[in-house]
Amino acid sequence: MNAIAQPDLVNTILADFPIPLENMKARPFGSGLINATYLIDCSNGQYILQRINQEVFRHPEYIAENIRLINDYLQHTHPNYFFVSPLTTRRHQNMFWRQDLGYYRLTPFVPGSQSIDVVENAAEAFESSQQFGRFTARLARFDPHTLKITLPDFHNLRLRYNQFTNTLQHGNQERIHAAQEAIQFIESQQSIVREYEKICSNPQQYPVRVMHHDTKISNVLLDKNKKGICVIDLDTVMPGYFFSDVGDMLRTYLSPVSEEERDFNKIGIRIPIFEAIVKGYFSEMKNELTSAEKESFVFAGKILIYMQAIRFLTDHFNNDIYYGAKYPGHNFIRGTNQIALLKKLNEAEPALQAILVQQINDSK
Repeated sequence: MNAIAQPDLVNTILADFPIPLENMKARPFGSGLINATYLIDCSNGQYILQRINQEVFRHPEYIAENIRLINDYLQHTHPNYFFVSPLTTRRHQNMFWRQDLGYYRLTPFVPGSQSIDVVENAAEAFESSQQFGRFTARLARFDPHTLKITLPDFHNLRLRYNQFTNTLQHGNQERIHAAQEAIQFIESQQSIVREYEKICSNPQQYPVRVMHHDTKISNVLLDKNKKGICVIDLDTVMPGYFFSDVGDMLRTYLSPVSEEERDFNKIGIRIPIFEAIVKGYFSEMKNELTSAEKESFVFAGKILIYMQAIRFLTDHFNNDIYYGAKYPGHNFIRGTNQIALLKKLNEAEPALQAILVQQINDSK
């Protein structure tokens, strides 16, 4: 998508939106890996231009429809909630589309906002989890089943586990033979799959909600004082279960290092970060979450960490056809990194559960 920097192409796209093009400038922006993103400077302000990656999102129009439905609902029910909605084109479409160029959206840039890629302290974890909790809480009365599924089976752990076992039969046998310790650990944790299935079959205790599904901290805008403004990157907003958002926060916030870290001694569970996540999320969702959801907070982390370990290892055994690899064994390192994180979470579980019980009692 480097071609987006070409003025003629930018002008072609932006001409379809109601913004001035005189002295317009465009430059790459952000650290996202899925959609190409650019900052547009215009005489009347700044905008974010994104091309939707159709290799990942096969139906970009589903994203546009979901955001429109949510925006309409929030404007009617929570007009003071800050929600960043894309501009419509001059033809009143929610996205620009042309067959030879693809799908694009244009969103106002929030002045004074910033995003960060790594959780450094408990205050940042609190602000982020509070924003994701606020988003879901504001949509608690919205029917999630009216939303389109933008990524089918995105957090379907049973499917991911079945794909893993299938690749053990048909994948790269040399790689599989060299990864027996990791495979044995994954197989030893099958109870996570069974518990996941119990959650998905119990709608009274674990209702389907409007979930973000990608709750890394870079998807929260913060002000200059690192206070939360709103959530962004709504491509994966769709019906789901509480564990998708809670589990992804635990997976990506708790350890001081990411899934890319090769030195597993650096992987750990930061207890104060966990407490901040619970406090932030409960501050918005305590009256919405069921007792079962609250009590399963730590288990949500197990689901997402285990699932990501499975996905990385599956791709490694399939010769890196999905995630790709920047160096030999890249996805094996990622997968075993997540295994190490899951082991650390299991070790810390008693301490985390004690904090959770205290927060549940305090929220009553």
